[in-house]
Amino acid sequence: MSKKQEMPVTVLDELHTAGAGYDIIRYVGLPDVFGNQADALLYFMGKNMARKFEFQSLSDIVYAFEKLGWGHLELVKEKKNELTFQLMADTIVYRLNSPLDTEFRLEAGFLSESIGLVNQRPCECEEEIHKKIHQIEFSAVFTD
Repeated sequence: MSKKQEMPVTVLDELHTAGAGYDIIRYVGLPDVFGNQADALLYFMGKNMARKFEFQSLSDIVYAFEKLGWGHLELVKEKKNELTFQLMADTIVYRLNSPLDTEFRLEAGFLSESIGLVNQRPCECEEEIHKKIHQIEFSAVFTD
């Protein structure tokens, strides 16, 4: 796939995998390869992945999160320059309860770029893990 080619978000309907292999690659393989730069590289990998899709709306982003197996993304607060999202799913419960060192930098980067694309404004995103309630909170801040 060339750098300029975008694909409709509905292409995700054609893909299906079980999650354990993905989790091992994500939480064991990639950090070994990326070393101490893993957090930054995963974030920018997420941003790059989002650029491959044609996002028209927030519902497209929510749909992508579901189809990618990342969970149910919900906008819970909206301010002029910041959007707050919650990510919840059974898979998040399993990930947070696993012995693996889980993080959500890939998702944060993906959300950052896709929100920026939909709103046509540069955006950066931070995540906060709420282990007790098995929820991830993302703060997407417009940087213009």
